[in-house]
This record gives sequence, C-alpha cells and structure tokens, in this order.
Amino acid sequence: MIALAALSGPLPKAGVVLVAALVALLLVHPAPRIRAGAMLGSLVLAPVLLLAAIWHSPQLSVIHRHPLEAAVAAAVVLAGVGLLAFAMYHRPWLLAPLVVFTLPFRVPIAAAGTTSNLLVPLYLVVGAGALASVVKGLRSGPGVIGDGLAEDEPRPGWVERLLALYVVLYALQAIYSPSFEKALQQMVFFYVPFALVYCLLRQLRWTSRLLRQCLGVAVILALIFCCIGFVEYATKTLLLNPKLVAEDNVHTYFAINSVFFDPDIFGRFLALVMLIVATVLVYSRARRTQLVSIGVLAILWAGLVLTLSRSSLAALLVGLGVIGAMRWRAKLVLLAAVAVVVIGIVALVVSPKTFGLNQGLNGASSGRAGLVSGGGRLFGDRPVWGYGSGSFEREYLCHVQHQCRAPSTTSTTLSASHTIAVTIAAEQGLIGELPYIALVVVSIVVLVRGARWDPARVAVAAAFVALVFHTELYADFLEDPLTWTLLGIGTALAYASQARPQPVAARSEELATLA
Repeated sequence: MIALAALSGPLPKAGVVLVAALVALLLVHPAPRIRAGAMLGSLVLAPVLLLAAIWHSPQLSVIHRHPLEAAVAAAVVLAGVGLLAFAMYHRPWLLAPLVVFTLPFRVPIAAAGTTSNLLVPLYLVVGAGALASVVKGLRSGPGVIGDGLAEDEPRPGWVERLLALYVVLYALQAIYSPSFEKALQQMVFFYVPFALVYCLLRQLRWTSRLLRQCLGVAVILALIFCCIGFVEYATKTLLLNPKLVAEDNVHTYFAINSVFFDPDIFGRFLALVMLIVATVLVYSRARRTQLVSIGVLAILWAGLVLTLSRSSLAALLVGLGVIGAMRWRAKLVLLAAVAVVVIGIVALVVSPKTFGLNQGLNGASSGRAGLVSGGGRLFGDRPVWGYGSGSFEREYLCHVQHQCRAPSTTSTTLSASHTIAVTIAAEQGLIGELPYIALVVVSIVVLVRGARWDPARVAVAAAFVALVFHTELYADFLEDPLTWTLLGIGTALAYASQARPQPVAARSEELATLA
C-alpha cells in the first residue's frame, strides 16, 4: 500500500521511463543474463505502474471491498501462469502456437476513465513465457540455451535498436504529455508485453514443423471467426460492440465483426491470414495443398467482404503485390498494379457517387480526412517535440474541434487518429516521426532481403508490408501485437537464413505442407 501511494505522485513518470529503459535493455543487450534481468524487471514494474494508476478507480472497488477473495483469485491466476511457465521451460516451442492462438482475443477493461479492449489471454501466455525465459537465461551461459531455442542467437541489429529507441522516446515524451495516463496505458498494456513477445519469438528455433503449427492455428481461428461472422450476417445480430450495433441499425449495410470489437481489426486479421495462405498457394506444387488453399481463401474472402473494411481490402491488395513481386518478375507485378490503379481512377471519375465521393473526401472516408488535416495542423504547431505521447485525441478536440476537455468514451466526436504517421507526428513531432520511419524502412529491408525463395519469409514480409499500409488507414502500429509477432518471427527467420543458408528445395516446402 505504501509503495502504491508513493507512486501516486510524480514517480509514475519516472516509472514509465524506467520500464522503457528495461525494455530497451532487453532488446539491445547481447548478454542472456542481462536480458533475463531486464525481462524480469519489466514484468514486475509494468503491473505495479498500472495498479498505481487505477488503484482508486471504480473498477477496483471490488478488490477494496473483498481483498481476501481478490488475493485468492490472484494466487490462482499466478499458479496457472506458473504451471504454464513450467511447461514452456521444458518445451519452449509451445510459446509460438499459444501466442498465435491468443492474439485475437480481447477483454474490455476500464482503466483511468476509459475502456480498453485488452489482450488478457495473450498477457498470461507472455507472462508464462517470460518467466520460463528468465529462469533459463539466469541459469545458462552463452551458446545453446535450451531445447527449442535458437543456437548462437545473433547480436541485436538495427530493428532491435530502433524498437528500443522508439519505446524510450515515447516514455520520455510522456513526461510532458497532458494525457500521461493514456501514455502510461500504452506502455504497460502494449509496448512492454509486446516487446516481450518479440524477444521470446525471436529466440525460438523456427523449424518447418513449428511454422506449420502456427499457420494451422491461425487458419483454423480465421475460419471459425468467419463462421461466427456468417451467423451474425444471417441473423443481423452482433456478439460485441454495442456502438457498431447502433450504426448497423441506422444504415442499409451490415458489417460483421465476429469476436473482434471492430470490423476493421477483424478485416486486418483476415487479410494477413489470407496473405500467408496465398503464399502457400503460389509456392506449393502439391495439387492437394493448392486446392485446400483455394478453399480456405474463398471462405476468408467472403468473411473479409462482409466486414466492409475498405482499408483491409486495400492492405490485402498491397500484400498480394509483394507476394507477386517476390514470386515472379517484379516488373510484371508493377505493371499490373499500375493497371489496377488506373482502372480504379477511371471508375472514380465515371461514377463518384458509387464510392461516396459525392460527399467529399471527408465524407467518403468517414471523417478520417479531417483527422489527417487536423493532425497536420497539430504537427505544424509543434513540429519538433509534439504535444506529448498519447495526447492526439485531447489536443485534436481542443485545437481543431475547440472542445478543450478530456476525451470521453461516450463522445460521438471522431477524434482518434486513424493514420499512425500523423498520430506520431502530432504527438511526438520529428523526434518520434524520424525513428518511426527508420524502423519501418529497416524492418522491411530486413524481412525482404534474400527472402525470394523462402516461402516462410515471403509470407511474413508480405503480411508486415500489408500491416504497415493498414496502419496508415487505421492506426495501431506498435500498439498491435501482430506487428511485434511478425517482426519477431521475420527477424528470427532472416537471421537464421543468413547464418545457416538452406537449399531452395528444403525451404520451398516449409509452408506448403499445411494440408
């Protein structure tokens, strides 16, 4: 209690900077024991910061009234995490399919006056994996650190350095942010656990069998989610998100979201899985695998169309272009892409009403064009250091909408940025924007270079490029665990291929044996 009370003053800002420093140390330090200590420190400090921030909030009133029951529940959860950590200690490969399985599942939790859809199942898996890794790291020396883990793990490269730099800058710029609580949530809910995901996945030995297991889990989940979406569409009912239910009731269209709280997030997930399956299709020569892939793609395509997510459809098109450019001649793919763009422009000119352009660009984009221009104004006011981490909604309402108040969960004003580059520019200025751009460029280069004849790497690279494109239309870059997951797997595969190049024939079937 004394510690939590002490953290109610200026110390939370120091705590955010400290936990960011631990994450940076975890990402860039070459010594396993140092990384294990940083992992343990961030694993402990992040929940403490969160509890300090929400200790007096209404959602914890049950704990205040029933402390014994809360302690028992916490003990049960920790015991479950401990058992899972024990299993992962002896079988590290379990982490990968469990991470993939828990990626889509979010639980709504209120914190600091807002409601966030949090990846609670993923947090439990990451906590167990981190505990197992900490024990293994503290007990082992250099070289082979355990069965299922990569031997001679490469030294951190520029991807890790840029990730560390961005996280530290975000924490430092949270100090002067008027929305520090939002920045704290971003750090403890997203950056800390997702950095753990990245490090844990990167240190695994990614065998063909493990890749198939993860692909199988992702495809099965996507098919199940599509079936749920089909039921939603047939019955015109939604499982989650009352706001979306209200929107569907006043429009002629009906958008599905399955177990996700947002059709665009559901569409993003389906598009990325489709890109991986499409890679299997174009690289495999087995007729049965091709037929199964086509069937899976048809079902997922139907689900994606029913989400009505234009950003996800565009991201899928971009990812398919990447696959085509890496599988065949890039010049032909580029010409096809230009043809598609020209056809699209002609269609817009001939029938602008069909695409909603008669409402203007802002109306056709559901208000997102206004958010981009408003974010540009905020960046113009403070181009170097920005308004502070997590402050976009507050500052947009104040300076653009002239409603200087804290963002409310019940507000109908569209104020959350849907373009991650604009969000970073407004919140962090050039101090944050330049590292972000460098991170995107370097990550794409690492994932794409030398991957042409490696289907697993092609799939990850195409999915990552599509995800980056989607974030420019629907935000959430490093706030999405898919980003860190793809980077963790992709960098592990890239470094492994550089260290131990394999024959083309051996690598060409890594994804193709799903069926």
